[in-house]
Amino acid sequence: MFLELRDIRKSYGTEENKTEVLKGISMSVEKGKFCVLLGPSGSGKSTLLNIIGGIDEADSGDICIEGKKLSALNEKQLTSYRRNHLGYIFQMYNLIPDLTVRENIETGAFLSGNPLDIEELLDTLGLKEHQDKLPSHLSGGQQQRTSIGRAVIKNPDILLCDEPTGALDYQTSKEILKLIETVNRKYGSTVIMVTHNNAIRLMADTVVRLRDGMIRDITQNEVKTAAEDLEW
Repeated sequence: MFLELRDIRKSYGTEENKTEVLKGISMSVEKGKFCVLLGPSGSGKSTLLNIIGGIDEADSGDICIEGKKLSALNEKQLTSYRRNHLGYIFQMYNLIPDLTVRENIETGAFLSGNPLDIEELLDTLGLKEHQDKLPSHLSGGQQQRTSIGRAVIKNPDILLCDEPTGALDYQTSKEILKLIETVNRKYGSTVIMVTHNNAIRLMADTVVRLRDGMIRDITQNEVKTAAEDLEW
């Protein structure tokens, strides 16, 4: 199995005010698949994504990538893991304001030993004609496309998406989902997406429903719905 989580637990706060956010999460994702972590606010899905991404640390449990335990990595190895294997897409675009679209995307390429071709990627993202613009001259959707480009150009094994359409309107949201779908299919990145939007589950291979820090159920979609056909 490509990605495996075993009994992941996470709490915040001191003994008197301790809040258990993750209460023993066990799941797995196959390489190249699209996995959605679905649940309401406070269900623990973003915390789980951050732990997979090495941004946060679990109190106990194991995360294994192709059989290697993340907990066995030292700080230098963990940094290398994040740089070489992970791409992040957040709700907020976090672009560098005084760099152009192309330059923002290239910052991701500098972190990789095996980056994708930027010309092909700009074309895939529909950003070729906007490549010399600054973020302040872009729409929200174009900024999110740039953010996706910065994550994807690294050619990551895993693309972590935290509510990537949360700040976008309906039509732009569908365009961004279609783009992530294309990235998953074209470049073979394993996609793990956090969302509270129930409709998005239909485009995933695997749907993990979370509630109160626990997995409610895990389902597989035998037939997936194309992003452009989603409605909510």
